[in-house]
Amino acid sequence: MVRIITDSTSDISQEQAREMNIDVVPLTVLFGEEGFLDGVEISIEEFYRRLEQAETLPTTAQVPPDTFIELFQRYVDAGDQVVALFISSEMSGTCQSAFIAREAVDPDNIFVLDSRTVTFGLGLMVREAVAMRDKGLPAAEIYAQLEELSHRVYLLAAVNTLKYLKMGGRISAPAAVVGGMLGISPVISVWNGIVNSVGKSRGRKNAFQWIAKRIREEEPVDPDHMVIFGHSNAPDALAECREAFAGLTPGLENAQDSPIGAVVGTHVGPGAAGMAYFKKV
Repeated sequence: MVRIITDSTSDISQEQAREMNIDVVPLTVLFGEEGFLDGVEISIEEFYRRLEQAETLPTTAQVPPDTFIELFQRYVDAGDQVVALFISSEMSGTCQSAFIAREAVDPDNIFVLDSRTVTFGLGLMVREAVAMRDKGLPAAEIYAQLEELSHRVYLLAAVNTLKYLKMGGRISAPAAVVGGMLGISPVISVWNGIVNSVGKSRGRKNAFQWIAKRIREEEPVDPDHMVIFGHSNAPDALAECREAFAGLTPGLENAQDSPIGAVVGTHVGPGAAGMAYFKKV
């Protein structure tokens, strides 16, 4: 059997993981000295409640190699193969921990992929992996297809507040004040493993229109693959996003929704929304 493993930055809940028959290994979220296993000991709702009250941004701690060694060994001993895909190595050492564990356990039957993305972009990659597994593809073929897709996975989102970008040092305090007064909504992208600020508009609705225009003109959606919407504790922003993106690709109204969890949510704060998809070749 092929086993699919990911980490909690995919923002796949434990319940969803059981439904998909996959393993989600939690990172640790740290508010000061207080640590929680992401998605296990702290929910996304509780995370945002704490974030709004925090004076300094929370941090995360990667999964250690020993955790992966134990999990990989259990499946290899059962005669299974493993396809494991994790948060971008540019954002966390979790993937490197998995590579170390792979070499220690069984390099021939464990395939570890740097997804080059995070949050619902990683969740999108995981769902593609599950679909391939359910079609009966062998581990090596699933890995090869995921590797190709990892170069085409895009995540674009509009941010509703500049507060957390300022707290994280990504913009200056004066810029945050001016931007807040003007109602500026930055646009962020996750591509090739890195989070970047790629644009800005006055107001969130305009930001979604900016993103939709960019997707149509520069990075069109591959209709042969899944699309997923994400939001940071903001169903109203999600509804605006879905409305703005209608018509970008067939069947978009049936795309799944996903939360934006601790890693990206720390920097964008509540009120963000966007879409993850694969760029058409």
